[in-house]
Amino acid sequence: MNRPLDGRSALITGASQGLGFAIACAYAKAGANLLLCARDAAMLERARAEVAALASPNQAVLAKQADVSRRDDVQELARTALSALPTLQILVNNAGVYGPIGPVEDVDWDRWLQAIEINLFGSIFLCRALVPHLKANRYGKIVQLSGGGATNPLPRFSAYAASKAAVVRFAETLAEEVQGDNIDVNCIAPGPLNTRLLDEVLTAGPSRAGRTFHERSVKQKQEGGAPLSKGADLAVFLGSAASDGITGKLLSAVWDPWETLPEHRTELNASDVYTLRRIVPDDRGFKWGNR
Repeated sequence: MNRPLDGRSALITGASQGLGFAIACAYAKAGANLLLCARDAAMLERARAEVAALASPNQAVLAKQADVSRRDDVQELARTALSALPTLQILVNNAGVYGPIGPVEDVDWDRWLQAIEINLFGSIFLCRALVPHLKANRYGKIVQLSGGGATNPLPRFSAYAASKAAVVRFAETLAEEVQGDNIDVNCIAPGPLNTRLLDEVLTAGPSRAGRTFHERSVKQKQEGGAPLSKGADLAVFLGSAASDGITGKLLSAVWDPWETLPEHRTELNASDVYTLRRIVPDDRGFKWGNR
């Protein structure tokens, strides 16, 4: 069997359902020891049992209920992770929400702030808690889930779009800070997934989500969306030794040839390919932007 994560240990947030659960299953099959995290304790335990059934007898598959937007929860989660998995090498920041759907001026503001706290602060809290451990071991992998909100305007999903764009820039920045410690930090855009987030759009309807986005979501529901396995496989790659030295990138699980990136490591690392950057007139062939 191909077990690229054999002997490695990972903490995966938002692991009780959707893409987080798919990543946990892929990591178990790839040989990793796991600590799974989610807010709903009952769902988390069901997920842990299913993931454990995919692991070999010598793999640890543990679970810890936590809300990543709460600093106290994150500190306790980090202590549990490092106690149970002292050689922890991988952090997968998957936990995320859409937040309120609708025009920014009339959405529930408390829910808007909560989305920022979960999507952005939750990722930062865990990085802050675990980076010292990774630095001490001179090795680590941080895998951050992003999405379409990071690279395109997403009207009526402002909390999601703003938080995901911020997450990518934070990951790029952190990658620069820890590169000398052999810690790779990368983001995954998994593609349009048929998960609970899609169901939230369908429930909101065209009046809240916007007619065009809602129609696209209905079509996605009917056609199946991007396979969860694509994002999970990319998460395995980014947690494995095969991706060593690839850092500060936002990779599309569906569209980018990430399996071949090790062959282009030198030119990739010397460029701004797969990063968030400002587009200037010259990039589009316009000459009026020069001074």
